[in-house]
Amino acid sequence: MNRNSPRRAFTILELLIVIGILLAIGALVVINVMGSQEKADKKLTLVQLQAFKNAIDQFRADMKRIPTQEEGLKVLWSREGLDETDAERWGGPYLTDPKKIDAWGSEWLYKVPSEIEGIDFDIVSIGPDRQEGNEDDISLAKERARSAGGEDAFSDFKSPGTGVGGGTTTP
Repeated sequence: MNRNSPRRAFTILELLIVIGILLAIGALVVINVMGSQEKADKKLTLVQLQAFKNAIDQFRADMKRIPTQEEGLKVLWSREGLDETDAERWGGPYLTDPKKIDAWGSEWLYKVPSEIEGIDFDIVSIGPDRQEGNEDDISLAKERARSAGGEDAFSDFKSPGTGVGGGTTTP
C-alpha cells in the first residue's frame, strides 16, 4: 500500500463545516422569508379593510345608513337579515368576493360606533396572535384617524428638515 497517494475523501471536520455553513444560510433565508410574509399579510389586511370601507360607502349611498352592529358585514354580500323595505333598496352585492376571515383565519370584527371619536364604524382584524385589544390589531378606524392626522404612506421616508421633493426647509 502506497502511503504517499493523494487523499480522495473529506474528513468529518470538513463535512461538519459545510453542514454548518448550509444551516446558517438556510436560517437566514427562513428569517427573511418569514418577515416578508408577515409584512405581506399586514398589507393584504389593509387592502381588505379598504375594500370593506368602499363597500360600506356604496351601501350607505343606497340605504342612506351604514350596516348596524346586528347586521354586520354580511349585508355587504347578501340581503339576508334585512327587512323587506331595506331588501328592496339593497343594491348589492357590494363585495363580489367576500372575505369572511382575515389573513390569520379570524373573523373580522365590525363595531358600530367606532371606539375612536368622530368615526362612525370600525372593522378590526385581531392580527396574527388572534387576541383582541393589543398592539398587533389592525383597525380601519386607526388607519383612517392616522391619515386624517396628516400621516401618509411616505412618512417613513421623510427626514427631519426636508420638505416635499427633498428640498431643505428654512426656519
